[in-house]
This record gives sequence, structure tokens and C-alpha cells, in this order.
Amino acid sequence: MKFLLVAVNAKYIHSNLALYDLRAYAREHAKEYADILLQEYTINQPKDAILKGIYQQRPEAVFFSCYIWNIAYIREIINDLHKILPELPIYLGGPEVSFDATAVLEEYPFLAGVMVGEGERSFLSILEKFPQLPATRIIQSEGCMDLNDVPFPYYDIPMEELEHRIIYYESSRGCPFSCSYCLSSVDKRLRFRDVELVKKELQFFIDHKVPQVKFVDRTFNCKHDHAMAIWKYITEHDQGVTNFHFEIAADLLRQEEIALMKTMRPGLIQLEIGVQSTNPRTLEAIRRTMDFAQVTDIVKQIQAGRNIHQHLDLIAGLPYEDYASFRHSFNEVYALHPDQLQLGFLKVLKGSYMYEQAQEYGCIYHSRAPYEVLYTKWLSYGDMTRLKSVDKMVDIYYNSGQFTQTIPYLETAFEEPFDLYQALGDFYEAKGYDIISHSRIRRYEILLQFAADYPALDLDKLKETMTYDLYLRERLKSPPAWAADLSHKVIFDYVNRDPLTHNARVTDISDTK
Repeated sequence: MKFLLVAVNAKYIHSNLALYDLRAYAREHAKEYADILLQEYTINQPKDAILKGIYQQRPEAVFFSCYIWNIAYIREIINDLHKILPELPIYLGGPEVSFDATAVLEEYPFLAGVMVGEGERSFLSILEKFPQLPATRIIQSEGCMDLNDVPFPYYDIPMEELEHRIIYYESSRGCPFSCSYCLSSVDKRLRFRDVELVKKELQFFIDHKVPQVKFVDRTFNCKHDHAMAIWKYITEHDQGVTNFHFEIAADLLRQEEIALMKTMRPGLIQLEIGVQSTNPRTLEAIRRTMDFAQVTDIVKQIQAGRNIHQHLDLIAGLPYEDYASFRHSFNEVYALHPDQLQLGFLKVLKGSYMYEQAQEYGCIYHSRAPYEVLYTKWLSYGDMTRLKSVDKMVDIYYNSGQFTQTIPYLETAFEEPFDLYQALGDFYEAKGYDIISHSRIRRYEILLQFAADYPALDLDKLKETMTYDLYLRERLKSPPAWAADLSHKVIFDYVNRDPLTHNARVTDISDTK
């Protein structure tokens, strides 16, 4: 029999670890079901391409992995797929359907079933009983899986197929915390993969010179010994290529871990730290335990090593966080100068505690995935749209790393950094620039226009900082008209004075010609 697993990823560079695991587990525990195919698509592909691909495979059953980023796309696919192949059993699984399986089955009566719980077991149970399945169409996995029973899925995948894609890896499942907006908090059965097994599998990535491995562990460092063993291993076996990404709780880090991090090759690891808010009442409402003073200290200690990229997150739309409070949270996190500052917007996910409390918080959100908040008791819709503009400006002028000399100078004209990005967002909207795609050079020109309204800013000084930023990252045959009249030697000396403070360097004076 032929069974087809279908992933619809948000981007081509993404991959679907969940389906890799389902296939590997089924092949390991029921070898007679070796004919399990896996096809990955993206939401940017024509739907007809997916329909054609499934039709040509002629599987005995097809299984879709459903998330907030692809559910609308998959809903259309399964409707048309059923029309083309009305006898084909279609199964759905994943967080976007498993928390309201009954409602999904009522909406799509032609579905063969919805898988609930840990997918490896529910998928295997379908294969073992297929086609004589019980009447119930909700396939619930029983018990709690031992992660060591899930085979490493990448041994069976030609690595050249993943050459330009992010590889995901799981060394633990579940989460010890209870953050109200997160589905990971629903699963309290925190389990870890055996560290010796993890080391062997990480060596596979290192040997194959995989560019990046993203750990999907929700709080990687929640168990000190587990995290320390893995960080030690990748440090000792580093071959100078692979980058490992971890989501951590900064305030759980110990000095032993920080000391080890300071010995790591620059680029060996990167850290994503979810701050979400610095408002104590908000943190209490979302059931999040965090000592921001401790987070601040830890982030600064890691920064002192100057070898680890840190990505800090905030979420807009949380309870008790109004515009002024979010501005304060932003400024406190921005003051840490993370390599990237991500402004997320609350998604009210089915199955989460936030979903249950939405009415109490006056939290109104989109009725379709990704269920992003529209407004709350504390933030109006107008506030939300303005924060969206701030988010866009932060991505363009801060997270891009292209304006490292210019932005600090622009900040001097504003009471707080948030005010600069708010003003930039307002300027873009007033000029109609927010709906146009701009070149990098044009982004500089817009800054000059913007700065003209602020007498505290010296435009000649601004042009000078912009010129430095430009030559840090661009090879230009001739400078734009606004570029400051700086000698090649001045530029060369400036951008090479401390390479650790820049994302790029001018390595030869000819680069500035």
C-alpha cells in the first residue's frame, strides 16, 4: 500500500520535522509499511500543482500536516481533492485541527479522520488497521511517548535535498511553563531524548556540514545538565560550519553555561529569548515567570563575549499592555541592543488558555488563521495598526543591520528609541511609502527626507553616518549624490577600526571606489 504524507510549508527554506518523524517511526515499528511517501510544498505554489502531484501518486490514503500558516490553503486543497478523488481517504493532523477535531469533522464530513495527540502513534495506528478502521474518526494517540523511540529521520533523507533549507531537530518535547498564549504549555509531559543519542545525531549534521540546525525544544535550557552536555559537545566537535539555533529562557542560564558560551566560535550558536513584555501585571496574567533584571544581566554577559547572535522577542496585544506600556517594554528591551528585536502580535490559538480568556480580556481577533489580535481592552485597532508600522520600521532600519551608524544618530532627536520608529512609520504612511517596495539606496534617501523635519539633526552629520553605513555593505562604482565627501582612507580606517561592531567590513581600499 502507498501512503502519502503532505507538508505545506510557509517558505521553501522550511522543512517539516513532524512528518519526517511520522514516516521514520512508522518505518521502524511496522516495516511492512515501507511505502510511505512524503511530499513538501509551500503556500506560495499553485494549488493545482499539489492536486496534480497527489493525483499522480494515486495513494491509498493522504495525510496533511495542519498549522496556522497553512490551514486556509489546506482547506481549499482538501475540498478540491475530494472532488477529484472522492474515494481517497483524507486525514488531517497537527495543532490547527487536533484541538477541535469534532468541529473539523462536522465541517468536512468527507474526511476519513483527524489525528489527535502525538502523531507518530496515531499515524501508525491508522496504518496497522487500514483499511478496516473503527467507526470513530478521531484517532487519539494513547499514553506518553518515549522520545528515544522516535528514529532519527535524517538518515533516510539525501542531504542534498535539504541543501538550501533549514533543518529542524528535537531533543525534548513538552514545556515546564504555562504561558497562556502558547500551545506548548498544554503538554506538561516534559520528556528528553537521551543525550548520547543526541550527540550521535548532532555529529551527523556536523559531518554533513549542514549550515543551520534549529532546535524546536520550547525551552531548551529548562534542564541544565541536558543543555550543558549538548553545548559542550557541539563546542568540542565544531568544524566551523554549522550554526545551532536555540530558544531559551535567559534567566535560567547558569554561570557555567555562560562561561562555556564565551569559548564558542562566533556563529556556532544563536539564541532566541522570548521576553514578550516587561510589564509585571501582564507577565502575571499570561502565567509567565521572568525576572527581567536577571534577563538584562544575562543578555549583557553574553554580549560581552561578542560571539553569539541574540534575538529578543516582544508580543503586542497581551492583557494589561496598553500603548504606553508596550512602548516602555520596547524601550527596555531595545536598550539591551539585541542583534534582532522581533515585534510579534498575539495569536489566539485554539487550545490555549488565552483562547479561553479572550472574552474576559476583550480580545477580538481574526476569525481565520493565524487568529491575530485586532484589538483588546487596552489596545485599540488604531493602536495595533500603528504598532504594525513600528514593527516594519524596526525590521527595515534595525534588524536589517544596514544602518548601524545612522540609527544611533537619529535616536538623539527623540526622547526614546520607540518614538523614532513610531515617527518613521507615521512618515512612511503620510508619504505613501508604506505601500511601495524600495531599494536600499532609496531607504537612505527617505531618511534624509524624514530628518529634514527635525531641527535637532545636522543633515551633514547624518549624511556622514549614512555614508559609513553605505560603504560597510555596498560595493559602489560611484557614490549617490547625498554621500558625504569623505576620503577613501577615512572610510577605510573607520569601518576597519573594530570589525566586531559591524556586520561587514571593507577589506581593501578599492572596495570604496
